[in-house]
Amino acid sequence: MVCANRRNEGGSVGAVRILVLGGTAFVGRAIVEDALRCGNEVTLFGRGRTGTDLFPGVPRRAGDRDTGDYASLRDGTWDAVVDVSGYVPRHVGQAMAVLGDRVGRYLFISSHAVYVRTGVGPGSDEDTPRRAPARDTEVLDDDTYGPCKVACEDDVVARYGTRATIVRPGKVAGPHDRQDGLTYWVRRATEGGRVALPGRLEQPVQVVDSRDLARLVVRLLTDDRPGAFNAVGPAEPTTLAGLIGTCAEVAGTEVEIVPVPADTVPSRLPLVWPPQRWPTQQRSAARARVAGLPATPLAVTAADVLAWVTGGLGPGPGGDHRR
Repeated sequence: MVCANRRNEGGSVGAVRILVLGGTAFVGRAIVEDALRCGNEVTLFGRGRTGTDLFPGVPRRAGDRDTGDYASLRDGTWDAVVDVSGYVPRHVGQAMAVLGDRVGRYLFISSHAVYVRTGVGPGSDEDTPRRAPARDTEVLDDDTYGPCKVACEDDVVARYGTRATIVRPGKVAGPHDRQDGLTYWVRRATEGGRVALPGRLEQPVQVVDSRDLARLVVRLLTDDRPGAFNAVGPAEPTTLAGLIGTCAEVAGTEVEIVPVPADTVPSRLPLVWPPQRWPTQQRSAARARVAGLPATPLAVTAADVLAWVTGGLGPGPGGDHRR
């Protein structure tokens, strides 16, 4: 992927100084890798419990968002902060309080779960109405995750205005993803054989490669671009059956997809949605594409996930849900 460089006053090219809140598990890891590859200066903030062997030489500030420990961020200045690990308003509010105007741009990694779930058709964009914000809970589930992200978005925009950037990913996929999603179907495809699918084969599905998401984030920072952006993919629309078939092709196996009633499958399978939720898998990425979101083919993403899993670095049976 081609890197862009920020032009400083006077026209000279300079690195962007980026503070990443989180950044050693999956999405943050991809963002840090892309930022460093493009010659930017990165500082990491986190608990130091994962990825301690990653990014040698990159400065780290220790802290804990759950307990509100931001003491290590009381000094220093950055051109931008990327908030990967903000899930509830308290996280965002405390980070903004300690950073203040010592950061130029605040880029918040939100979610497409912020959008209303009904009355939305295929091709919905960033102007789609959002759900009502939630500020009275820190319990995250299917009902509260999106509304909490809405509240976080509102707070970032209220504090930083045109210096705020919101990225709303769909389901993110790629190497190092330990949550059920594309990783599950890649692992399942290696077994071949009959796949009982409690859904309809034509169900649309959207996954975005973590490296594409990272490229978009770094490009937005380089261009100092405000606004909200849907980070969804792949570029070509696909169905759940198509995704499973692509995983099988990459794995060199043959699968037979057999639709079955939902109550015959012991647990809910990843990426399977009822028809009323299908429009959430048909969002427009047009604005993000213009801003620099690449379009890695689904087969490439699946092949890279397969290499990660079969290389002994991926999750074992059942997966590992830690981020």
